[in-house]
Formats: sequence, C-alpha cells, structure tokens
Amino acid sequence: MSNHHNEHSWLLKVRNLTKIYGEPNERTVALTGPEFGSNICPETDSIVACAGVSFDLFPGEVLGIVGESGSGKSTVVKLLYFDIEKSAGSAWLRPYADGKTNILEASGQQKRFIRNHLMGTVYQNPRDGLNFNFSSGGNIAEKLIMAGHMHVGNIRERAAYLLDKTEVPVRRMDDRPAAFSGGMQQRVQISKAIANNPPLLFLDEVTTGLDVSVQARVLDLIRELQQELGIAMIVVSHDLSVIRMLTDRTLVMKHGRVVESGLTDQILQDPQHAYTQLLVSSLL
Repeated sequence: MSNHHNEHSWLLKVRNLTKIYGEPNERTVALTGPEFGSNICPETDSIVACAGVSFDLFPGEVLGIVGESGSGKSTVVKLLYFDIEKSAGSAWLRPYADGKTNILEASGQQKRFIRNHLMGTVYQNPRDGLNFNFSSGGNIAEKLIMAGHMHVGNIRERAAYLLDKTEVPVRRMDDRPAAFSGGMQQRVQISKAIANNPPLLFLDEVTTGLDVSVQARVLDLIRELQQELGIAMIVVSHDLSVIRMLTDRTLVMKHGRVVESGLTDQILQDPQHAYTQLLVSSLL
C-alpha cells in the first residue's frame, strides 16, 4: 500500500467527530480528556465519549483505533455507522454524493441507503449483527434484499459463496446462528457485512469473546478477505496484537481523544505518547 495519497483520493473524511452524553455546557469538552484523566465533566457530569476526532481513510486502507475500555474507540465506529447520533462533527464518504454531503446530516432514508450499499459492520457480540431468528443464509439474504436484490436463486448462490469464503460449511446455511460456536457466528457476521461488496467495513472488537486459537483464525480470515477484496476497514480493538496484524495506520485513543496517530509500524516501534508507550510495553 502506498502512503503517497493525494487530497482527492480519500474514501472517508472525518472531522471533529464528537459525542457527549448528558447536558454539557460550553466548558465540558475543555474540562475533560487525557490531561484531566477523565472524560466526565466536573461541572455537568456529562460524559464526553469522544471529541474532536478527525482522520482520512483511503480506499483499501486498514485503519486501527486502539485504546482501553471507555476510550471512545467504539463510539467513533457507532457514529459513522449511524448506530448513534453525533453531538458534532462531519463525515464525507466518497462513493456517496461524490463525497460532497456530510453523511452525518443525511436523512434516515439516505442513511439506510448508505448502510445497505456502502458499509458493513461486524460487532463484538454477534447478537448485535445477526438476527438469531433467521438461518445463517437468511441473515446474508437480509442484507442483500435491503440493497435491492430480489432474485431468490441468486441470493442463495451469493450466500453460499460468502459462507464458503468465510469457512462456514455451506451445508449449514439453513441452520440458525444459535446452533453455531462463537467463532462461527463471527464468520457468519463477516459474510453478512461483506455481502454487498461495500467499500468500507467496520470491525469492532471482533475477536474479544473468542478462544485464542479461534481468534487467530478469524484474524487470518479478515486479513485474507481484505487483501482479496481490497476493502477499506476501520478496526477497533483494545488489543495491540490485533492492530499490529491487520492495520496500516493507527489512532490511539484515551478519554475520548486521539492522543497519537501514525503508521502502525512506527507507533509500535517508537511510541511518542506515554499512554501508547504503556500499551506497547504490554505487548512485549
């Protein structure tokens, strides 16, 4: 992957992404963050889940967001996938309206279109990404139908192809996710997320609940799919070994703020921020 990007080649541009819970005042953001050791406003008790997050993501690039629990990393992805509403900020997605519309201000209908056609997400808990009342094939079909695919034969063929690709036995296509192991549920979730060939995929702590041996295989699978499909990804994890394995660039978050960003290799070899140094030393 080349690091020589020009201004016009970005896929996703995010500026000043901010999410505050509660009733903030005009000083809330200024009174929280890493230098205060807290993301809770001392004056209003409102919680700054993330503030001022800005980055560009390029086609086919994998961006990591790392930080401990409560750092705001999952909030960033939930905002961009429209699972929650922003407090402030803008995001532009190149394949939508030629990158000229702030997708965070789009209508509900427009957001559904963007989610169904241009994004996929894989949640930490498969129950958030899969309908446990549907079969595994039915879950993939749901994503395809929402994007306008109607031909049952084609949908079934695509579902079989995706399950095979993610190493789920195709003969289990009509089994429900509840009958699957955690690792297998994550693979079905990945199949569903990539069903429409989206240019952008979000992965939020996807291996956290899995056994170590299963984690490794799922990460291998994600890396293989990324290389084959050329899909851009934002990978959220508290685990730097996951970030090291999957990502090109990394944002390090603490108390809702990005404290360091750069090429993943550089951050791992020469971390600048004390918090990043702590994270990296835990890898050794």
